[in-house]
Amino acid sequence: MKTLYDVQQLLEKFGIVVYVGKRIWDIEVMAMELDHLHEARLVSDKQFINAKLILTKEHRYEEHRQNNNHRA
Repeated sequence: MKTLYDVQQLLEKFGIVVYVGKRIWDIEVMAMELDHLHEARLVSDKQFINAKLILTKEHRYEEHRQNNNHRA
């Protein structure tokens, strides 16, 4: 698992499709859904940690992108 798309594919294996309409919100909802799957022991610790790292990276990227767009 290396990309946000990979995390989406993992969630879809459990019937979870996230589309809120804004990418940063999608990432936040995906993180919450992933937390629920991990609490239910449906994903391994390794999958969970890897996916959370990807989501954190993507969330920071979106925050940075949004902050730069507001300054322009």
